[in-house]
Amino acid sequence: MTADARADAHRAPLSRDRVLRAAAALADQNGIGALSMRKLGEALGVEAMSLYNHVANKDDLLNGMVDLVFSEIGPPLAGTGWKAAMRQRAISARQVLGRHRWAIGLVESRASPGPATLAHHDAVLGCLRHAGFSVELTAHAASLLDSYTYGFALQEASLPFTTHEETAGVTQQIIDQFAPEQYPHLAEMAAQHILQGGYEYGGEFEIGLDLILDALERAARDDQPRASQPVPLSHRPGR
Repeated sequence: MTADARADAHRAPLSRDRVLRAAAALADQNGIGALSMRKLGEALGVEAMSLYNHVANKDDLLNGMVDLVFSEIGPPLAGTGWKAAMRQRAISARQVLGRHRWAIGLVESRASPGPATLAHHDAVLGCLRHAGFSVELTAHAASLLDSYTYGFALQEASLPFTTHEETAGVTQQIIDQFAPEQYPHLAEMAAQHILQGGYEYGGEFEIGLDLILDALERAARDDQPRASQPVPLSHRPGR
């Protein structure tokens, strides 16, 4: 960004959206631990006290930042099968969390979720319910998919490598420290899988995702009788 562009950005009027986007950008660059109202004010060219006209406090700022992240995650697409919709949604979530790694530990931590967060979760649940999942299986499926997606994103963010070359280098460095017969299965995995040309850890995500979706498809077939069974009047709310 040029000096003139930065000056124009600083002169632009403050808004809640602008504050949240600037906070997310700072967290992207330096991590969530480095974010403070003072540093955010400096990035926006205003006094920190001015920020409180748009966010109530630091907790409200975090709520808004998480909601901003959810607004970037593609919701399940209407008109597609539930498996394709859930697959697309999980891939989108992983991509977004890859851009905003500070958000991985925060996305489900907010006690006051924003409208984008609520709309996204409602769309996920609605996709599964419209596909015939019972309420109970919908809860299981949503929890399983989120746990896998967030967990993979967390593990991926903590790895000491990103590219195939870096992966191969770290792997070779590790296996050089022991004889193959000492840890034979690790040596086998390294030689026959990880050190093969083109391997990247990120490719494991969609393989695992498809295994989960296939298992949920089988569970949904088994669940159909219960999903279609009417709820007795005595068990309905208000009875």
